[in-house]
Amino acid sequence: MSQHGDASVLVATEAVLPPPAAGEIRVRHTAIGVNYVDVYHRTGLYDLPSLPAVLGVEAAGVVEALGPDVTTLQVGQRIAYAGPPVGSYASARNLPAARAIALPDDVSDDTAASLLLRGITTHMLMAYVYRLQAGDTVLVHAAAGGLGLVIVQWAKAMGARVIGTVSTPAKAEVARSHGLDHAILYRDEDVVAAVMRLTDGGGADYAIDGIGGQTLLDTLGCVRPYGMVASVGQVAGDSGPLDLSLLGPARSVALSRPGVFRFMTDLARYREGAAATLRHLQAGLRPTIGAVLPLAQAAEAHRLLEAGATVGSVLLRP
Repeated sequence: MSQHGDASVLVATEAVLPPPAAGEIRVRHTAIGVNYVDVYHRTGLYDLPSLPAVLGVEAAGVVEALGPDVTTLQVGQRIAYAGPPVGSYASARNLPAARAIALPDDVSDDTAASLLLRGITTHMLMAYVYRLQAGDTVLVHAAAGGLGLVIVQWAKAMGARVIGTVSTPAKAEVARSHGLDHAILYRDEDVVAAVMRLTDGGGADYAIDGIGGQTLLDTLGCVRPYGMVASVGQVAGDSGPLDLSLLGPARSVALSRPGVFRFMTDLARYREGAAATLRHLQAGLRPTIGAVLPLAQAAEAHRLLEAGATVGSVLLRP
């Protein structure tokens, strides 16, 4: 993309890839993850280092070449990565070797490309933002989305009760098949009233919202006193300046705005989150890949994502 704008700014092009520099590898992609943060980068809501730019923050592939001084990886090795630097919407790229996560034989490339970023995000949410305990009640918005389905399964594996909001009965069934305890059809029900009914008036212990807008404001009324709301996106737009009276003292609710890219700037945390994701995958975390499109159709992938027409993850195939 050479400018910010709608999905039409994404144009397929050819470029010559230089040899990997010191500390880098060249990876030939086999599967590329599409995330909503890519939309934010495309529209300019989140900054990119410069333009023109190649989008994408997640992929899996095979190491094709090693830069000088890279001794921790081998040519032909399967790896995945997540997070900056952007540039995964490509058949191949150069990548800092420290960002490469070696893949075990029992985790496929498609699975890794669809789940690594979401897994690290979920690890951050469950271990750092709020330390989830067995028996806690968690509210997850967009429970049938790519991140939502990972959160549902992860929280259930930790012994939590999970309530999720979805747009349609079909998406409710998908979320239930991944362990969701209670689905709320937000187009037909008052979400706050439904959560309070399901929690006997007490509210959820923890709520995770990637919708933003009015949904975030409503979510503040869904958690118990001294509970936590994590705001991880704004698909519906910015909620605007927040009146602190919405948090307390009557409600006494904590609000967090965690960023997974900031979390992953610490290489130890990045690798910790990746290792946790691989453990959950090997223990039964199931990927749901709703669509696989050719790399040249990245714009269409963005349109599907923005229209809410996807279930689970979207991949691009080089």
